[in-house]
Amino acid sequence: MPITQLPSQLVNQIAAGEVVERPASVLKELLENSLDAGATRVEVDVEQGGIKLCRVRDNGVGIPSAELSLALSRHATSKIASLDDLERVASLGFRGEALPSIASVSRLTLISRERGNDAAWSMNSVGNDNKPDEQPVPAAGQEGTSVEVRDLFYNTPARRRFLRTERTEYSHLDRVARQIALSRFSVAFRLNHNGKAVLNLAAAATQEHQEQRIAAICGKEFMQHALYIEHGAGDMQLRGWIARPTFSRSQPDLQHFFLNGRAVRDRVIVSAVRQAYRDVLFSGRHPAYVLYLEMDPALVDVNAHPTKHEVRFRDSRPVYDFIRRSVESAVAGTHPKPGQDASQFTVPALLNTPGELAAEQSSLRFSLGATTAPAGQRIADQLGVYSQLPGQTAQELAADVSDAEIPPLGFAIAHLQGIYILARNSEGLVIVDAHAAHERVTYEALKNSYSADSAEGMQRQPLLIPLRMVLSSVEVDLTETHAAELLQLGFVLDRSGPDSLTVREIPVLLRDADIEVLLRDVLSDIQATGDSDRLESAVMDLLATMACHGSVRANRVLTLDEMNALLRQMEQTQRADQCNHGRPTWTQLSMQDLDRLFQRGR
Repeated sequence: MPITQLPSQLVNQIAAGEVVERPASVLKELLENSLDAGATRVEVDVEQGGIKLCRVRDNGVGIPSAELSLALSRHATSKIASLDDLERVASLGFRGEALPSIASVSRLTLISRERGNDAAWSMNSVGNDNKPDEQPVPAAGQEGTSVEVRDLFYNTPARRRFLRTERTEYSHLDRVARQIALSRFSVAFRLNHNGKAVLNLAAAATQEHQEQRIAAICGKEFMQHALYIEHGAGDMQLRGWIARPTFSRSQPDLQHFFLNGRAVRDRVIVSAVRQAYRDVLFSGRHPAYVLYLEMDPALVDVNAHPTKHEVRFRDSRPVYDFIRRSVESAVAGTHPKPGQDASQFTVPALLNTPGELAAEQSSLRFSLGATTAPAGQRIADQLGVYSQLPGQTAQELAADVSDAEIPPLGFAIAHLQGIYILARNSEGLVIVDAHAAHERVTYEALKNSYSADSAEGMQRQPLLIPLRMVLSSVEVDLTETHAAELLQLGFVLDRSGPDSLTVREIPVLLRDADIEVLLRDVLSDIQATGDSDRLESAVMDLLATMACHGSVRANRVLTLDEMNALLRQMEQTQRADQCNHGRPTWTQLSMQDLDRLFQRGR
């Protein structure tokens, strides 16, 4: 076939293949245009999952009548004008492809009334058949813009056949609507499906109202277990809500991250949050969060993917470190504190956690074997860091203090079946899993000791017989480029050929690991991201195992002083609300809970 210029309508339909996947894609593009127009109120009406109708009305700045026809032309936009603008995009949309692409596969009506103007104007586009010389006509409309999209893919039956059922398409559309509603608290939002109101959210200016909106979108249970975080460093600001580790998910379905107001799903961001939860989640579980990152738009490329969900950072390492440290600091604060709301630790809350948590808890408790500690050795002696109780026995001390002076976990009153510590605090009854709690305390102590010892780098051990490895020349080049970082990690390496390497020293703590596999993985990480956390993860896993086997075992009876020493240490230890495996270490039964159990007052 000879080379010919494609017809404009076909060009738009090809572009629609990237922009318009389903009704949810249409809604996303239209809502982003509304937000870019400065709307403070947006109303969405959809029918048949958005296939028959998807209408978005806003109170934004509107479009001048002279520009309505241009708005339906390809690569026409008011959001960028130069390469400098493209390199620091601050708007959600910027390519000028959304409206003409949508119009090429639907029956589109555009009505707009410019802010401060008395008249509204309208244009119709059926299969993007509008001509450059067509003029808008007067219409009835309020300030802002209304875009009505009917009969999606009516003129491309092959693509229409790929649409799913109304219920499935609506579920995708609903997910987009809720995500957009999360992205801008300042915008009132309403969603109607088949004439029925599904979402009706007022603008949320205060943190309390923002949390109410999140609860309406993500569920009340998420907010009951959420921690608010706010942290800044340089030109980056992170704020939002992360769920306590005990509120983990089997799928990453409650993870919302917004970068400069744009919903993104980026590998660097997901990995940073995941690493921050590393010590407190079961294997295979996923954290839940709603987070907002603000940074210089010039440092991130949002034009890396047609859907704009994926971004590319100019330097991803500082972003990764900042997000990880911020979230990790909040997670570290999950330990019993004075004045803490204990509602997250009540029995009803724990009963809502997935069933596999209970199964994992049971298997862990009874697979630990005999204690490695000498017979009769006290917990306080094992760590040497517990605060000592003054004079009085624990029972006398508990009887003498008022409720206001009782510490968060109270005072021990019994050790049930050699497993659970029962304690009384100002709320009522506290139940602590002694092994899980001691495991966390021991693990954090080992981590702190290791961090202090490794300030100058990991301790190294020479190999009696150096290990020779055959790698690619690129990997061997990496070892020379990053020799200082690898030395800090505990590796002493020599290049012994174009594609060979000799390992002479390795980290002491990892002397029993498969060094060749570990080093290959470290080099792979460095090649992909410029750094690697794999070695640190391996060390933390080893310390966690040491903590697990060095903690108090089931069926070992503790004295009151030992139990109280453990309770006090939990109150001073980071992440003490859950053990190293992610299961809870304690729960609270308030007096109201106990009254309900025994039906008192009925």
